[in-house]
Amino acid sequence: MYFDKNAAVVQASRMDPRITRVGKYLRMFRLDELPQFINILRGEMSFIGPRPLMSEEVEQFKKTTPGFSERFIAMPGLSGLAQVHGEYDTKPEEKLKYDLWYCYHYSLALDFTILLRTIRIVFLRRGR
Repeated sequence: MYFDKNAAVVQASRMDPRITRVGKYLRMFRLDELPQFINILRGEMSFIGPRPLMSEEVEQFKKTTPGFSERFIAMPGLSGLAQVHGEYDTKPEEKLKYDLWYCYHYSLALDFTILLRTIRIVFLRRGR
């Protein structure tokens, strides 16, 4: 996400103008996610859970999206239900539905299912 002229958060998209040639390949092979493994090792994130957001995004969505704060019940994750069911340009309200469903239906079996779907998406290069 980035900010437009009016300082509003703009959601990432398939043809995001900020993506460089190198960034395109990093994103294609999900190598842009590797630095988040440091957060997982520190215990600040888990492998599965709602994706972390920039603080600016959080503040904007808190103001515009009812129920948004409830997604912080679960620890943020590298992948989540919204990521395996959506795309980069899935609307935040739709991602929130997946995140909240995950928070209230958490189970080891659900985490394992999301992990398997994430691996499949990475190897099939889907969801770019």
